[in-house]
Amino acid sequence: MKILGIGVDIIKNKRIESLIKNKKFILRTFGKNEVKFSKKILNKANYFAKRFAAKEALAKSIGTGFRNDLNMKDIEILNDKIGKPYYHKSKKINDIIIKKFKIKKYDLFLSISDENDYSVAFTILLIK
Repeated sequence: MKILGIGVDIIKNKRIESLIKNKKFILRTFGKNEVKFSKKILNKANYFAKRFAAKEALAKSIGTGFRNDLNMKDIEILNDKIGKPYYHKSKKINDIIIKKFKIKKYDLFLSISDENDYSVAFTILLIK
């Protein structure tokens, strides 16, 4: 396995707390599954902040940031049965990564964490 990219992002939870009061921000930034699952979460600011940081970390690991038709909403962070977060590999994300790195198979690893004031995400993009 070879590392193709890494990305890390940290965000102040208060920033997201004020932004999520605007429904347009939520609809522009988060996927339908993320929004649906958020209804079960008490601390919505930290929930959305972690996902916001994870989206930024993935864009950094690809090396493009949010340009060339890559948008926040294109990246969705879901959780497996035991709660481990992972990136949903949409066709668009898949196509961007395969085209940029000229590869056929890859893995994405994600770690997210939060405290009262901050949320952080770390991403590793590996060739299989």
